[in-house]
Parts: sequence; structure tokens; C-alpha cells
Amino acid sequence: MIRIIISEDQRMLRGALGTLLNFEEDMEVIGQAENGKQALEQISELKPDVCLLDIEMPIKSGLEVAEELRALNSSCKVVILTTFARPGYFERALNANVHGYLLKDGPSEELAEAIRNIMNGKREFASELIFGSIGKDNPLSKREREVLILVEEGKSVKEIAAALFLSTGTIRNYISEAISKLGAKNRMEAIAEAKQNGWL
Repeated sequence: MIRIIISEDQRMLRGALGTLLNFEEDMEVIGQAENGKQALEQISELKPDVCLLDIEMPIKSGLEVAEELRALNSSCKVVILTTFARPGYFERALNANVHGYLLKDGPSEELAEAIRNIMNGKREFASELIFGSIGKDNPLSKREREVLILVEEGKSVKEIAAALFLSTGTIRNYISEAISKLGAKNRMEAIAEAKQNGWL
């Protein structure tokens, strides 16, 4: 029996997925979580074979959960479910060593078949998501990303400088460099562009 945890913040979709997968003779949904934090707790406690993670969830995203599980060397196989073909998301999913990257609204039979293939050692990636992700590399450095995240949180240049142990001039340089690389007019546009591509 393949033991599965589903983590999805939309309750109706989570319930429907759980019901459909429980209809499969070789599968059992042993846990359902509405955010990334709950998912990590359930994975730690229930030790599932597979966890299905929505990419965009409160508290911790599916990608953040996948990255933590990789760092913990978890034996749980991670499948990301998404409706977004964003280059940054796919890149992060590959770096987190996920076993599947699939469309959320695909047929349940295809999802069940993908789960079986993953349990047999294969990796499953939806071609629509891969092709939608090709062609745009993340232009931001790690530090530029960190700075933009802090800007989005409403921190001032001075606060960001203190948090990262850098001078205010250096922080301003990182911000203007990020704006320039993203072809944006200002900080907010730069953040919106980076998020649109899954780079933040």
C-alpha cells in the first residue's frame, strides 16, 4: 500500500484529491495538511511514502517544504502540484530533488499512475510545465533575492543593511541592480516581476 499525504490550502480540492486517491486499491491517504508547516509535521510523524505538495501555500510553500525535506534527507518522495509554469519554480523544484512536478488539474488516473511510477524509481514531470519553464534564467544573485524579499516585507534600506551586516550604500546598489536586471521602473515592479517568474 502506498501511503500518501496531501498538502493543499484549498479544502475542497484537498478533499477531492484524497477521495479519488483512496479509490485506488494500492493507495491510502493517511494525512491532509492545509499549509507547509502542517505538512512537515505530518511527514515527520506519519512517515508517508509520498507527499503531494501544492506549490503555493500559507506559512511554507511546497517548494520550501521540498527543500527542507531534502536537507533532512527524508525518504518521503515529493511530488509538487501546480498550475504555474514559472521558470524559477521549476528550477527550485529540480534543485530540491523532487520526484514529480505535475499539473494540479490533471486527471486523477494520471496522478495515480505517476505516483506508481515514482514508487518504482522514476521521475514524473508534466511536459506542459517543463516547456513553460524553459528560456528564462533567473538573472538575480542570491544576495539580490535576499534584499528584494526584505524590501517586500516592508523593511527600510537601513533595516536591511543592519539585518545583512552591509552598508546602506551596498543595499541601494543591490536594489538598483535588481531593478535594472528585471527591466523594472521601481522596487515594487521588480518584486512583481521576480514573483511572476517564481524567482522570489
